[in-house]
Amino acid sequence: MLLTAILAFIQSAHAEGAAAAPTGTGASTIMQMLLPLAFFAIFYFIIIRPQSRRNKEHRQMIDAIKEGNEVVFAGGLMGKIKKLQGEYAVVALNTTQEVMVQRASIISVLPVGTIDSLK
Repeated sequence: MLLTAILAFIQSAHAEGAAAAPTGTGASTIMQMLLPLAFFAIFYFIIIRPQSRRNKEHRQMIDAIKEGNEVVFAGGLMGKIKKLQGEYAVVALNTTQEVMVQRASIISVLPVGTIDSLK
């Protein structure tokens, strides 16, 4: 009995709220469209555009690498490029050890003589 009275009260409250709601005008529709567009513009200029610029700079650096460059890898290893083979590079970590790594794992190119100055 109490439950049916509560449900009837809730239904009548919803019906009154729906009747009192104003109909949408052209201005409110435009505002509803501008808000998501504004969020997308902010998202684009804060996240997407800077990330694509960093990717472009990294790609240019990878394409400019040549034999003899001293590089740092994503794992923190440093070495000197001995040979380039497509998307891979053979890198000398010291005088006896050479490894083959993907060129994309190179995060920076060091000035010549950096590795020798660290020893």
